[in-house]
Amino acid sequence: MSKKNIRTCSFCGRPMPEMFSGDNGALICSECIETGHRMIAAQQQVAEKLNDTDLGTLPTPQEIKDFLDQYVIGQDEAKRFLAVAVYNHYKRISQEISNDDVEIEKSNILLVGSTGTGKTLLARTIAKMLKVPFAIGDATALTQAGYVGEDVESLLVRLLQDADYDVKKAERGIVFIDEIDKIARKSENPSITRDVSGEGVQQSLLKMLEGSIVNVPPQGGRKHPEQELIHIDTKNILFICGGAFDGIERKIAQRMNTQAVGFAAQQEASLVDRSNLLQYIAPQDLKSYGLIPEIIGRLPVLTYLHPLTREALRNILTEPKNALTKQYKKLLAMDNVTLTFDDEALDYIVDKALEYKLGARGLRGLMEAVMTDLMFELPNHKQADQQQSFTITKAYAAEKLNREKLVQLKNAG
Repeated sequence: MSKKNIRTCSFCGRPMPEMFSGDNGALICSECIETGHRMIAAQQQVAEKLNDTDLGTLPTPQEIKDFLDQYVIGQDEAKRFLAVAVYNHYKRISQEISNDDVEIEKSNILLVGSTGTGKTLLARTIAKMLKVPFAIGDATALTQAGYVGEDVESLLVRLLQDADYDVKKAERGIVFIDEIDKIARKSENPSITRDVSGEGVQQSLLKMLEGSIVNVPPQGGRKHPEQELIHIDTKNILFICGGAFDGIERKIAQRMNTQAVGFAAQQEASLVDRSNLLQYIAPQDLKSYGLIPEIIGRLPVLTYLHPLTREALRNILTEPKNALTKQYKKLLAMDNVTLTFDDEALDYIVDKALEYKLGARGLRGLMEAVMTDLMFELPNHKQADQQQSFTITKAYAAEKLNREKLVQLKNAG
């Protein structure tokens, strides 16, 4: 081949065997194409980070709380703590692109409250508002690596799946770890046996909560050991932990010396609201319960949820955007049925929920027991373009719930 026939790249000037030509006769080699692709990808990554952490579009703490008010009844104090912590967390992410030497530490959150008070709903609603990936994990299934159960990395697998395996997107998500109290240390005293589902799991969670590069098996590590691992940096993932901590009130009472002897001590104890001791919860109570100090330090935002009152349970049925009564009305509207609820029927269902002590979660089970027969029968009688109506009365609700109770007793026997 003569020198005049040798083609050179219009960008780097090197003669290359593979060339791509444009309409104007310009040539570019494959190496320049790859270099340009890497430069464009890097610029897009920086632009996405700047856009994602733009404080102008980040809702203020008040706006976050207002949004939570539409879906969660009550719990104003917990909402305020959550709103401020989430706002500061995403401000912290934006701070990373600055040249300031001040490094803001991560503020993971611990929610303490009895079952059915709205811990999971609060975390899910915040993720919905911020449009970030969200994953829920149950701490009861976690064990140390090598033992029967799930590894702590499984929490990040779910987050990665919710982000459609976009690692950068997953690294800005929220992970909710429920039942965190179930991994409490089984005993205050050291034991010769390994506490693989208690203190062992807490030790495994430490680095993940603080922020580290975690090797995540995208399909679950134990069933597919040959798969390629995905590296996820957890320093910008917000961890929200929740737990009922059943019996921690005794630890709080002991610390506050509510049963102390003496006039002055009794006077101080009389100021304590013994019906809701959770409001006085402190890190030392968590340590007495069985959480190790290292993990308490990585959950610096500690707040509590009030037990649900009768009024709160009544409002949960009707007020939130996704209230149970609205859900059933929408379901039956698809069958051309207009559903209404008598106030007395709703009051009766709330009274039953209080009797069973299941919180807001118990309302769903009671409503299903009341509605199942109706939802089974009405579609059989529907006629095209003909609107039907049905009213849930107290007598109807009582009949269905009493029958449900008899069926449960029969099955138990």
